[in-house]
Amino acid sequence: MAVTVGQAAPNFTLFNTEKQPVSLEQYKGKNVLILFFPLAFTGVCTTELCNIRDNIGVYNNANAEVLGISVDSLFTLGKFKEEQNLNFQLLSDFNKDTAAAYGALYENFVLDMRGVAKRSAFIVDKDGNIAYAEVLESAGDLPDFAAIQAKLAELA
Repeated sequence: MAVTVGQAAPNFTLFNTEKQPVSLEQYKGKNVLILFFPLAFTGVCTTELCNIRDNIGVYNNANAEVLGISVDSLFTLGKFKEEQNLNFQLLSDFNKDTAAAYGALYENFVLDMRGVAKRSAFIVDKDGNIAYAEVLESAGDLPDFAAIQAKLAELA
């Protein structure tokens, strides 16, 4: 069951591509855009994250931290971040606990892969509550960037 607007965001601590722990609670007082994505190096995921990269100023201006999360290893994510010149943190949810807590995990993905993060977007406001939630059933769809940016502008 996906988290819903108004509820407290499930806290997490995951490792980034620099092997440093990153916790949601360290961003209290800031808006956080959490983007779960299925798999690094796939077409739609690359399109999605490069869109964020190319528009990072919009998120920075909204006092928002962007965190990309997938079930890939932090080593895979490190290579992906480097190749795509991504200018925000990627976190490894290799054990799938965080995606599950947010209700953003496929039971079965393509090619019988189990436990892959669903493409989803969550905004956690400065108080640690969910201000926006979008979980996509089709991995081929992109989040509604206009709605995300509008909500962040409202929260800024």
